[in-house]
Amino acid sequence: MSILHADQISLTYPNQTVPVLKEINLEVKENSLTVILGESGCGKTTLLNILAGFQSVSSGAVKIDDEVLHGPDARRAVVFQEHALLPWLNVAENVGFSLKLKGLKATQIKAEVDQILATVGLSHVAQANIWELSGGMKQRVGIARALISHAPFILLDEPFAALDAFNRESMQEFVLDLWIKAKKGFFLITHDIEEALLLSHQLVIMSARPGRIVDTLHLDFANRYQQGESIRSIKSNRTFIELREQLFERLKDQKHQAVGS
Repeated sequence: MSILHADQISLTYPNQTVPVLKEINLEVKENSLTVILGESGCGKTTLLNILAGFQSVSSGAVKIDDEVLHGPDARRAVVFQEHALLPWLNVAENVGFSLKLKGLKATQIKAEVDQILATVGLSHVAQANIWELSGGMKQRVGIARALISHAPFILLDEPFAALDAFNRESMQEFVLDLWIKAKKGFFLITHDIEEALLLSHQLVIMSARPGRIVDTLHLDFANRYQQGESIRSIKSNRTFIELREQLFERLKDQKHQAVGS
């Protein structure tokens, strides 16, 4: 089982004195769920970009197992907050676009696209135009594009931020189902406390800039869903509610401290 590792990551932008990130140590394991939670501006998206290979660091290294990584590769796939789909292509063409760039035969592309669309529940809209889809369906297409790369690690940057509460919960359930089936290592950024609790085995809390990891919680709510408990039951559970309120107060205090500093 591979591990994506941020090893003593620090980043300070040129001509700035305050680091964006300082001494980040983090492991994302295959077949696990890691969520980053913290005040806006604490460097969550920057950390995702570093793990994806889009952003270089001032010190430290990104590794998969013992291999130091330099730049993006096929082992890490990213789902952005904005779906970034190609509007002139239909759903199936968007999902299969990377395979076309690799020069695969049309029959092979179709077989792989059909399989991925079935996995994400979009077979019925394979020929639909992008503008015909709901926000949640567009994000499913984006996740399908990430899955078709066969990357062991999927990095998601606030993928459900623009969705209403009902569709957001539907997509949370979708991600849990996908984790159960695909056995990938998921790394997800969110500002939503309930979402963070539900979708994580490892919930990482970051401080305001300079971004540091100040706590890591190891949770079992996703495993309870895997064992058959409903999301509504999990979210109404006393332990879940107490943790939600504790995190809310903690992040509120963090915000007040940042404002007062």
